[in-house]
This record gives sequence, C-alpha cells and structure tokens, in this order.
Amino acid sequence: MAAIWHPSPNFGVRRDGLRPTLIVLHYTAMTSAQAALDRLCDPKAEVSAHYLIGGDGTLWQMVDEDQRAWHAGAGAWAGQGDVNSRSIGIELDNRGDHPFSEPQMAALERLLPGIMQRHGIAPQGVIGHSCMAPGRKADPGPRFDWTRLARQGLATRPGMGETAKPTPDSFRQMARARGFTAPCDDATLLAAVRLRFRPGASGPLTAEDLAVLHMA
Repeated sequence: MAAIWHPSPNFGVRRDGLRPTLIVLHYTAMTSAQAALDRLCDPKAEVSAHYLIGGDGTLWQMVDEDQRAWHAGAGAWAGQGDVNSRSIGIELDNRGDHPFSEPQMAALERLLPGIMQRHGIAPQGVIGHSCMAPGRKADPGPRFDWTRLARQGLATRPGMGETAKPTPDSFRQMARARGFTAPCDDATLLAAVRLRFRPGASGPLTAEDLAVLHMA
C-alpha cells in the first residue's frame, strides 16, 4: 500500500537495539487530518507517529519504521516499558466521538498485514493507546471496531471463558496475563479492559469482564 511521504522531524533511534513487537493504534482527537499532520510534523509539538490515515483513506507516512516515533508516551504493555522503542504508531483521523469511516478502516486493513509481516508482529501485538496507558489515554476509543480487525486476524478477539464470579485480584491477574501491566487502580484497569474488549459496558466488575480476558 503506497503512502504519501511527509517526514516529521520528531523521531529518534530505537533504544537498546529494540525492534517493533507492537502496533499502537490512536485517534488524533483533532478537527481534520491536515491539522493532525501539521501537529505531528511540528518540532515544537514533540509528537509524531509512523503513519496517519485520513477519514477518506489517505495514508501518510511520517517516520521510517526503523526509527522511534514519539506517539506512545508513558506506559507499559506485557511488563515492558519504552513502548515507543517497541512499536509502530498509527494515528487515525477521528475526534473520538464518531464512527471510523469505511475508507479509513479499509486503509488500515491494507496497512496492517504488511507491518505485521515485516516485523513478525502477532495479532496480540496490535493494541490501543488506552491499553498501554490506562487512565491517561482513551484512544482509539469505544467507537473503534476491534471485532472487524479480529475477524481478519489483525487483532485478538475477546475470550469466551466461563463466567465465574470475579474478584478485583482475579480480574487483575487475568488482565496482566493479557498484557495490561501498566500501573493503575482497579477502576482504571476495568475501564481500559472494557475499552478494548467490552466497549459500552459500565458499572461494577462482572463475570463478563473476566470472561473476555480468557485467551481466545
């Protein structure tokens, strides 16, 4: 899939010889793709991503995949920090309060397989910003169609485990096994897991919250 090369000055060398094992999906939370592109390429902003996909499906590349883009910030996944050095960042032109367009999702579905193949990234490595930075970030948010990606092997499905009565400790243990290892309190962890696997769910911890964390 051809991308428009629009280089950002905001990148560096991946630290400690690390290579991409994750793909982190974001929404831009800005008014337009052009506004996001301008910010991601503004040296004063000190943020960037490897790719940006517009609502009409236009794909821009701002940072070479071999380099460390500045998209993830503080957080952790599967017990590992410095997510920027371990990941490819993809920004989606979306404010977070409306559905992601069909051209945009189709472009993402064309982009992901090549990245996953080049770097040997499994579906388990395709995560949301909210997964590795719970409480601090909410993107790509509850309107993002994770199920659509999962049907094509581009992300993991929710588990279908037995709906045993959960406790905060059992839920945290299961969440950590799925990769949710960034420090946070119980309520924030529950919100992060629901954003990924049960968008729209609310209220206290339930058996369904534990069930979706079983390995699919």
